Amino acid sequence: MDKYNISRSNYFYAIGLSYKKADAHIRGRFSLNEDGKEKLLHQANENGIESLIVTSTCNRTEIYGFAQHPYQLIKLLCDNTEGTVEEFQRVAYIHKNQEAIAHMFRVGSGLDSQILGDFEIISQLKTSARISKKFSLLNHFTERLVNAVIQASKRIKTETDISSGATSVSFASVQYIFNTMEDVTNKNILLFGTGKIGRNTCENLVKHTKNEHITLINRTKDKAEKIAGKFNLLVKDYANLQEEISYADILIVATGAQRPTIDKHLLQLKKPLLILDLSIPKNVNENVKELEQVSLVHLDHLSQITDETLEKRREHIPLAESIIEEVKAEFNCWLETRKFVPTIKALKHKLSDFAAAELEIQRKKLNDFNETQAELISNNIIQKITNHFAHHLKEDGVSTDESLELIKKVFQLEELSKTNV
Repeated sequence: MDKYNISRSNYFYAIGLSYKKADAHIRGRFSLNEDGKEKLLHQANENGIESLIVTSTCNRTEIYGFAQHPYQLIKLLCDNTEGTVEEFQRVAYIHKNQEAIAHMFRVGSGLDSQILGDFEIISQLKTSARISKKFSLLNHFTERLVNAVIQASKRIKTETDISSGATSVSFASVQYIFNTMEDVTNKNILLFGTGKIGRNTCENLVKHTKNEHITLINRTKDKAEKIAGKFNLLVKDYANLQEEISYADILIVATGAQRPTIDKHLLQLKKPLLILDLSIPKNVNENVKELEQVSLVHLDHLSQITDETLEKRREHIPLAESIIEEVKAEFNCWLETRKFVPTIKALKHKLSDFAAAELEIQRKKLNDFNETQAELISNNIIQKITNHFAHHLKEDGVSTDESLELIKKVFQLEELSKTNV
């Protein structure tokens, strides 16, 4: 049996795509909103999937789960997004067992983020695990793995400076605006949508510019008003979008739409307009570039902006990796132990049968047979024997697979242990 094949017929996989090989357009085709994730989890249940976590951010969409073949997970992703299997094959990655475990550690610890040290994904993993649990799609292995990744992430945050300095996509957005626009304090800024990066960008603009001309428009006005109250923004009706764009010097688009919400026909411009599209999928049609007064910048471009802060962060990668290896080793030790637990249980059951049979014989033979005392002694001996076997299996240098096979053979445990794996 494969060391990490927890359910005999199933293997643990991480399948997905990220900014490394998939551009914003392709990532958009595979992106999943909350409804999409729930539909995928429903389908996973219907297909008899044992355990599954799905995450979808602006930089990546991933599924971690158990399957006989990765295509089962790929099909779930393609059935619930606009992406095709052919597109997936061109840009995706598939990791199995130990590689999948290592991948989740790197992603959750910010080492695989588009901007090094961005820990946004760890909250996504936590939320995704919680949702999977509601759908009964979080087995003991996956829950333990997620908790180990959270532990590694916390340690890296506290024990290294890999996330020091204000570097994130929202910070890069603000940096870009400052480098591109003069007198930002007096510019009219319009935020369309309530995406997290857009909100953070506006919060930073409020902090650093004291700008009192920032307006928020969202399809759901209640949500807009709630957010506007936090960041000191003005709120306008969705019906006024075209009019507000005509007043704007800077338009920040952060909607969760699956199709472009801004195109050149909506823009009636009398002055230059800088558009920052902070959405995945892209929410601004490329045709706006046909207008001379428009400058369009997308999230992917902003993510490439590097500075001294990022260079300093890279110095802390080795320490972060050593923390991951330490926590991962603890997880794998637990996994190795879990592997022989069914056999130890089966052995204990077999020894208990031996004891019960012998007690029955002695009970018939002896008139003054002390049953309570005999059972206590028997149980203690059984516990000591099974403890010895367990300690042996935990020792370094011991071939666990060979030892397990020998124990099963000697005590004829195959049938007993098979039902527990």
